[in-house]
Amino acid sequence: MGETRTTERDTRRERVHRSCPICEASCGLILEVDRAAKRVFSVRGDEADPRSRGYVCPKAVATAAVYRDSERIRRPLRRVGPAGADARWQEMSWQEALELVGHRLREVRAAHGNDAIGSYIGNPTGHNFGAMMYTELFMKALASNRFFSGATVDQFPKNVSCRLMFGDAWLFPIPDIDRSDFFLILGANPLVSNGSIMSAPNMKARLRQMRERGARVVVVDPRRSETAAVADRHLFIRPGCDAHLLLALVHVLFEEHRIAPGRLAEFTDGIETVRELSLGFSPERVAPISGVAAEEIRQLARDFSAAERAICYGRFGTCTQEFGTLASWLVDVVNILTGNFDRPGGVMFPRAATGQSEPVDEPAAAMPFAEYRSQARGLPSIDGQLPAAAMAEEIDSAGEQRMRALITVAGNPVLTTPNGRRLCEALGQLDFMVSVDIYLNETTRMADVILPSTVQLEHDNYDFLFATTSVRNMARYSPQVFEPEPEAKHHWEILVELAARMNGVSAEVLDDLMFEGCLARFVGRPGSTSEGVGLDVVRARLGAQRGPTRLLDLMLSAGPYGDGFRDAGDGVSLAKLREIPHALDLGPLEPRLPELLRTPGRRIELAPDLIVADVERLRASLVESAGGRGLLLIGRRQQRNMNSWLHNLTELAKGRNRCKLLINPEDARRAGVRHGGMASVRSSAGAIEVEAELSDEMMPGVVSIPHGYGHTEPGTRLSRARELQAGANVNQLADERLLDPLSGTSVLSGISVDVKPVG
Repeated sequence: MGETRTTERDTRRERVHRSCPICEASCGLILEVDRAAKRVFSVRGDEADPRSRGYVCPKAVATAAVYRDSERIRRPLRRVGPAGADARWQEMSWQEALELVGHRLREVRAAHGNDAIGSYIGNPTGHNFGAMMYTELFMKALASNRFFSGATVDQFPKNVSCRLMFGDAWLFPIPDIDRSDFFLILGANPLVSNGSIMSAPNMKARLRQMRERGARVVVVDPRRSETAAVADRHLFIRPGCDAHLLLALVHVLFEEHRIAPGRLAEFTDGIETVRELSLGFSPERVAPISGVAAEEIRQLARDFSAAERAICYGRFGTCTQEFGTLASWLVDVVNILTGNFDRPGGVMFPRAATGQSEPVDEPAAAMPFAEYRSQARGLPSIDGQLPAAAMAEEIDSAGEQRMRALITVAGNPVLTTPNGRRLCEALGQLDFMVSVDIYLNETTRMADVILPSTVQLEHDNYDFLFATTSVRNMARYSPQVFEPEPEAKHHWEILVELAARMNGVSAEVLDDLMFEGCLARFVGRPGSTSEGVGLDVVRARLGAQRGPTRLLDLMLSAGPYGDGFRDAGDGVSLAKLREIPHALDLGPLEPRLPELLRTPGRRIELAPDLIVADVERLRASLVESAGGRGLLLIGRRQQRNMNSWLHNLTELAKGRNRCKLLINPEDARRAGVRHGGMASVRSSAGAIEVEAELSDEMMPGVVSIPHGYGHTEPGTRLSRARELQAGANVNQLADERLLDPLSGTSVLSGISVDVKPVG
């Protein structure tokens, strides 16, 4: 099971091993701390960690910086007076706060029904095991159809395409990059992100190793990104045209008889339908709109299909566009048609130690589509979610059926969703708003009550979500470093308390329901490590502990590598993981199909009806003039940022201005914009002013501004963000009415803008 966890002391100093909780890579860290003084002396990479091998990016310091941030909220706050710039805040006890929030939410529900209360779940939830596990319980207790999350300004098209093709929205095919010969990357910059829906620490080293063994890396991106700069080949593409390009690749594969699905053909339906869909998407037809030459497209299809082991991978840029679901679908279509799906060196499905990615006996039901429609615009709920871009209109334009209360959890949608100014104004019209958050930010300043949770160093953690996106199977437990302040509450405890108070039961009752549900789901499955184990045996072994630790203990022992609740067993358990200071390497990814599929008959649905119907929209776009929309705006990732999270940390916010407009020199000359000068960027939705930086890394006709900035609003407690990296909110340029219709995801890439000098 690995080496034994040791503690090294120098007076009161000791080393604690943890994973970094900021991005998907979950790199191994060594923190040198004084527990008694609650002080962190240093944060560095763990050279002995089998996943990251000492690598960390600049964001690693945030683990300690967030903990000691003097502006972090530590006790519940109640707003006194109007929301916004003039608001005053008073601390209150947890008992008072929870009673007030429970009372107000019950009032709204009693007067206007469940759907009068909405919820927004932010991205940090995915980095917290307890928060992830209890969010599902919280949502069921809330019983509202108005559920929003950061997913619909991020990866939701991939969730939708996976749900339709494989029967599970979270069954992501992950690149096996360490054994591949050809890596095609679209709309992603893994050298900066460390892989997104591809958890892979130190991508720079991994890409270098690919090159050293003769593998090729090709990047398709409107910008010559950090990843594109080290690739074998970079192709500029017009924003929003990834689906066009991918379907042209499919066209060539069929036309030149390069279809070779291999064993996948035995359980794949729809190959002929895909061939028919690709007709009319020849490289010659796609080239004018995509900006990629026809011969380049043909050669790319030939090179990809000729490689022994190849990967097609797309990420944020392929999701946040008008054809996001089609692009996400086509990434997997290319892998399947060439036989690079569910095989070493292609894309495969990780096997999580906690058992959530194990085969199930019954197929999943069809994806819920339009079971509820938004009141303002009639937008369909998709797999239980409404578009985050619809939040404002559900408050200010839905009449008697409007949203009257809102719960935000670890999110800042005023900065991170389209037209945040309108959303901010709408939040002021709510009857009641509560935010579970550690900062008084641009969104939470509008709340009536803010409930702060503990932060990562104050609770233990497990890399739950990112074990399902890792390029190698792994398990890692991170211990608590510091005791939280008296009466402080963990994220999961707040969610359970709110759910309990809204439904007139105790938190203990809800926690027991959660536990019993996990018992029924994970323990005793045929063929599992816990087959034949009685539930009473499990209850006795786990004892009276409550919360996520009990659930984690259960899931690990019942999981595919678990000890099956047999004390003498050799398998994984929470007790054994606690003794291992680093990630536990569980081996390379392995083929898992068709058993893992959750579709009827365990078959890949290569041509789902919803997707087939949407191809006509893509076909119609081919007649659009490639030069008829002016400059097109895209975002970009930055290594010192994580959306809007980290801007109040001096260690990461210091330095030169990073919220800049990148613009090709020729476009700048035509617009009259100077390097280092201020530029006005205007769209149909709004306008912002940013510093311009001329760069030939931008495709002509395309400009770029990073996401998550705009810390200029009064009434927040983010002084370092405001002083060091305020920037401008690029999402003010995004029109909340523009969505990918299959996923409800906002169009953030390919926005038509006009650029002029300021003054």
